[in-house]
Amino acid sequence: MQFLKGRKAIVSGGGSGIGRAVVEKLAAADMETALADLHIPSGLPAGTHPFTCNVSAAEDIDRLFTGVQEKLGTPDILVCSAGRGIHEKLTEGDPEKWRQVIDTNLLGALRMIRAFVPGMLAKGQGDVVLLSSVSAGQAYAYGGVYAATKSALEVVAETLRQEVMPNVRVTVVAPGVTDTPFFKNTISGFHTVEDIGYGAISAEAVADAVLYALDKPPGLSINQIVLRPTNQPF
Repeated sequence: MQFLKGRKAIVSGGGSGIGRAVVEKLAAADMETALADLHIPSGLPAGTHPFTCNVSAAEDIDRLFTGVQEKLGTPDILVCSAGRGIHEKLTEGDPEKWRQVIDTNLLGALRMIRAFVPGMLAKGQGDVVLLSSVSAGQAYAYGGVYAATKSALEVVAETLRQEVMPNVRVTVVAPGVTDTPFFKNTISGFHTVEDIGYGAISAEAVADAVLYALDKPPGLSINQIVLRPTNQPF
């Protein structure tokens, strides 16, 4: 992890699942990290600064920005991992629930970008990692709203890459079925790793992919990583 030493990060959705695994990996690399989530877990690693934050609320992002500036200064790395799932039929679903998913998965990431990337540009360097999904660009029954947010997020990532190059690198990490509390916390509908039936990768494996992209020399960008259980067909 030679290119991570001395850098500082912020991870949204860092309280559980993939985000928590990323925080743990960054701590193991001796990085100081701000963790933003709705719920702050216990047992955080040394060098982790917790912030209660709902990324779908503009006022929460403002408070988070102020707090991170006070604790860390301008972060070098932004990892947007906060997200919610939804599984329901488009002709029967609840538009209010759709709005909550869009606000978190898409607008939440946009708010984080708007808050923290200008400081990276002012410093002349930085990394942004957006957690997407193999569902981006992949239509499937009952998954339209969730997949749409991830498809849009990948368009945002490519647009951002073009706008901030060459000083800030942008990476999309798109995992398949991952064994985390994500399915338990789906806003509507219910799935488990077992009933999906493809097997699952671990949150730690996804976090390893994030760190693989981050630990690259200046001038080299890893822009897209897709990882999934070998038995997953899409």
